[in-house]
Order: sequence, then C-alpha cells, then structure tokens
Amino acid sequence: MTSSSGPGAPDGGAGPPIPPAPAVSRRRLTGLIVAGCCAVLVLTALGTWQLQRRSWKLDLIHQVEQRVDAAPVAAPDPAAWPTINARDDAYRHVALSGRFLNDRETLVQAVTERGSGFWVMTPFATDWGFTVLVNRGFVPGDRRDPATRREGQIAGDTAFAGLMRMSEPGGAFLRANDPAAGRWYSRDVAAIAAAQGLGPVAPYFVDADATENPGGLPVGGLTVIAFPNNHLIYALTWFGMAILLAGALVHVVRSERRAR
Repeated sequence: MTSSSGPGAPDGGAGPPIPPAPAVSRRRLTGLIVAGCCAVLVLTALGTWQLQRRSWKLDLIHQVEQRVDAAPVAAPDPAAWPTINARDDAYRHVALSGRFLNDRETLVQAVTERGSGFWVMTPFATDWGFTVLVNRGFVPGDRRDPATRREGQIAGDTAFAGLMRMSEPGGAFLRANDPAAGRWYSRDVAAIAAAQGLGPVAPYFVDADATENPGGLPVGGLTVIAFPNNHLIYALTWFGMAILLAGALVHVVRSERRAR
C-alpha cells in the first residue's frame, strides 16, 4: 500500500521554516539611529563634565591645603567682607586679637569624633573694631552650662589663630534652626548675631585651633576638611554607557542591513 502526502499532510518533520523577521522601516530605523546618537552625545558630554568637575575639585583641594598650612594672616576686616566667598576664602588660616564676649555664647548641636555635644560659638570683639563669631570648640552635653567650665571662659585680652569658615544658614537636614527656642543645628552667622543682638558681624566665622583652653574645654582644632571626589567614577560610568549604547546602535544597523 502506497502512501501519498499532499502539501498539508504531516510528515513527522520539524514543520515549515520560520521566516526571517521583517526589516524595520527605513523611517523608523533613521529615527532610532538619530535618537541613539543624541543619547551617546549626551552621555559623552556628561562624562566630560565630570572630568572638568574632577579637575576643579583637585584644584580646590590643593588650594585649601595651601591655606591651612600657610602662616596665619589678619582676619578680613569690613572692607573685604563684600568679596568673601567659599572658593577663595574657606579654611584660610587667620589670626585674631581682642576679647571674647562670653556672656553671649551660643551652643550649636554637633557630632564629632568625641561624640555628640555642642559647638561653643562666642562673639569676639577684635582690636580692629569689628566682631567675629568664633567656634571655640566642642563641649559634651553634660558641660553645656558655662558654669561647669568656668576656667575656659577666657576673660580680658587674648589672641589666637584658626580657620575661616563660611556661614551655614538655615539649619541641618530636616532640622531648621529655632532662634526663639535657642535650638541651633547649624552655624548660621547672621541668625546667631541677630538672636544675640550683636549688630554687624563678619560674614564668616572662625574655627579656633587646637591650642588647649584652660580646664580643657572647649576642645578646638576639630575642623573636618573633606571634599568627596567621586568625579572620575562618575565620568567612567557615563563614558561606559556611551560606549555600550554606541555598540548597540552598530549592532542594530548591521542586523537591518543583513535583513534587507
């Protein structure tokens, strides 16, 4: 008995071959290439920008290191206040002479290598006729009352050196300063001066150096100088994404050419 098979008869094979995927229309392909090229350019630009930021950050770190290690100079007077800025003046090593206004100190919450406590911000009337807020250093919470550290309340004429710092307006993350309640989370020069009725003060404050105070408190010299510099990693990430996207575009174009 002879069997016959027609066009639709099963023959036990794998079935008809799968046709190749249709080629993408020329218009869609052009749009895809243009969008991909734009994305590659944007990613490359972001990588380049991060390299520029890295160069700026390295230059800033170098400048700050030079300022910190330089001999102290007189703290800027009112004539120089309008031009003071973070890039050119932050962490400048300065010297002051005059007297502390201990009865107007302000405590600002702090977390340091010595634990949690407070920065002691004390107005300093300079011999040059202007007032500067001075961060005299750290005290633990159980020594916040000046009566518990009388020896450190320096009276009369004195001189010291420290680092210029820029004002920290507003407060800390999710915690705004509350002058009326005496709760301070940042060293906001203008707000502290207003709360203490100091009148015009320098637009910066000074972190006192590590010279030990009588009685050991406040503890100065705890300035943290740190500038995160992850720009090279960010740049490599953007450039890597640009390379991957460019490779994907080349693969798509070649595949479409073969399909056509």
